[in-house]
Amino acid sequence: MYTIGQVSEMYNLPISTLRYYDKEGFFPNLMRKGNIRYFSNDELEAIRVIECLKRSGLEIKDIKRFFQWVMEGPSSYGKRKEMFETRKAAVEDEIKALERTLALLKFKCWYYETAIKDGNEDGINAMLPDKLPEEIQELYDISHE
Repeated sequence: MYTIGQVSEMYNLPISTLRYYDKEGFFPNLMRKGNIRYFSNDELEAIRVIECLKRSGLEIKDIKRFFQWVMEGPSSYGKRKEMFETRKAAVEDEIKALERTLALLKFKCWYYETAIKDGNEDGINAMLPDKLPEEIQELYDISHE
């Protein structure tokens, strides 16, 4: 069992956020002794799921719906799986977009490093769009998909 302060440190979350999650009903079995909340492994797992879904772009109202489905039991397995499939697809799309962004940043670093070394951009521009060194061509192609 962990206190709210310990959980706050473990997950780098403000205590106010944990209190908010509790108020929203995300921890239905949270143990209390007086005014002190004690978090079990069940609540820690709920926090992991909440934070994962938030990072995936889901809003609190939709996360709350997920937890309501959990309370419904096995009849909601399909809805829960669909929610995770949708979030997985959204994260995969975001990763692809970030990979394109990273490829362009790497290409531009090479571009300007080369321009600085050459003193101009003429050599680089002569290689564009498809005569770049192999590893740089790959970055260029990815960033221009």
